[in-house]
Amino acid sequence: MVKNNKLIMDFYELKVNQLMDKRIWDLPLIEKNEDIHHVLSILGGRNHIWVINNKKEKELVGIITEHDVLFILTPKKFPSYVFGIPNISSFKHGTAKYAEDVMQNNVIGCEPDDKIIDALMKMVRYELRRLPVLNGKKIIGELTLHHLIIKFYNATQYHPLIEDNKEG
Repeated sequence: MVKNNKLIMDFYELKVNQLMDKRIWDLPLIEKNEDIHHVLSILGGRNHIWVINNKKEKELVGIITEHDVLFILTPKKFPSYVFGIPNISSFKHGTAKYAEDVMQNNVIGCEPDDKIIDALMKMVRYELRRLPVLNGKKIIGELTLHHLIIKFYNATQYHPLIEDNKEG
């Protein structure tokens, strides 16, 4: 039990950049002005897409999940009055044309030097399974709960918590 306690404490103290997925070329990235059909084609194979301003700068401006698409597929019933600004993105009404029309723009992220414990606490607090890793506003990787589970499990099986000089 003492060994497992030390393992989890060591895991918590690791930096995000030690465990994050750094394969930027493999992340589901899409520009905000991409057609909604391209969004759907990516979501057919992934459960989320990071929305960026453009491929050169990679400034993160939003995220689209399968859950977001549920709302544009479902027919809208507008009440006679609403408080605030309603989400009017819809296939039926032709208002969901581009990635930026369906993305969530209030993205919670983390930085490469954050501790894993802090990233996990953000995931719990905001009920998230993934966090973009940001350098300023630029996405440089992602940290997913799935990835953390695999890393921790492997460490319980006598594999190192971090691997030297590995890009992924």
